[in-house]
Amino acid sequence: MRGRTPDRLCAEALDLAREAAEDAAFPGKIGDHLGVVAEGDRVVTHFFECQEIGYRGWRWAVTVARASRAKSVTLDETVLLPGPDALLAPEWVPWSERLRPGDLGPGDLLPTESDDPRLEPGYSGEDIPPPNSVLSEEAWDGSAGLAAAEDADLSTNEPGEFPGVPARGSVAAVAEEIGMGRPRVLSRDGLRTAADRWEEAHGPGTPMAQAAPASCTSCGFLVPLAGSLKQAFGVCANEFSPADGRVVSLAYGCGAHSEAAVMPKPPHPVPPVLDENRVDELDLGGGGGADSAGDASGDGASGGPEA
Repeated sequence: MRGRTPDRLCAEALDLAREAAEDAAFPGKIGDHLGVVAEGDRVVTHFFECQEIGYRGWRWAVTVARASRAKSVTLDETVLLPGPDALLAPEWVPWSERLRPGDLGPGDLLPTESDDPRLEPGYSGEDIPPPNSVLSEEAWDGSAGLAAAEDADLSTNEPGEFPGVPARGSVAAVAEEIGMGRPRVLSRDGLRTAADRWEEAHGPGTPMAQAAPASCTSCGFLVPLAGSLKQAFGVCANEFSPADGRVVSLAYGCGAHSEAAVMPKPPHPVPPVLDENRVDELDLGGGGGADSAGDASGDGASGGPEA
């Protein structure tokens, strides 16, 4: 279509196309004529530069046409279209694909699709259609409904009439009685996705685990999980560990391992070089020096008078 030669009369209807573009862009301004493109037989689109702020690279497209064997050209449509180098907004992404871990805040509700591959029915033979909302009738806390059922005359009500109370004898009632009241549980795909996510965050390939003295398998702070996940994961209960309160792989490890090191005993001080708790005997040299001095003085005293 676009490779054919534009109709001559439609291509020459430049004034009609510009007037239509000015009417559509009012009160904006129309720029230069950028060219024409043949859309079909006797159908041509004129392009004009858009000079609106924030629409860099956009252009006004005015399509004109004429009937077969007609001499007059008529206006078909006028629209603002992006050009090859137009400034465009990012491609729209649904909220379910934009959502990231940690985005859910207080009061937010995250609906779960009825065919979510991460979930599967919690029990078979369910006589109520699968849930299709985040708060299904089976998952709703039926404490209020049970209280109302106890206060009311049950003889005048049909089974399952109260909200949140499954009909007596139904599969949902039996499942709730034996502790399997969850309408949906994790599927194999949900378990695998969770295991891959935990393995990437706290698995053996992390730098912390590579430098750890031992794995979490032998750590006393590891709290095992239940179900099939206990074969590969547990919960760290060491407040000094970087994974405290997190699900960790049994092959993970850190420096806070319970058996990583033994606390050293208090060191004993070395004996002092000088023992200050006893008196040292010092030899002053010439032990009789004092007596000799006394004798010498006595001899001098006795010899004086003789002189």
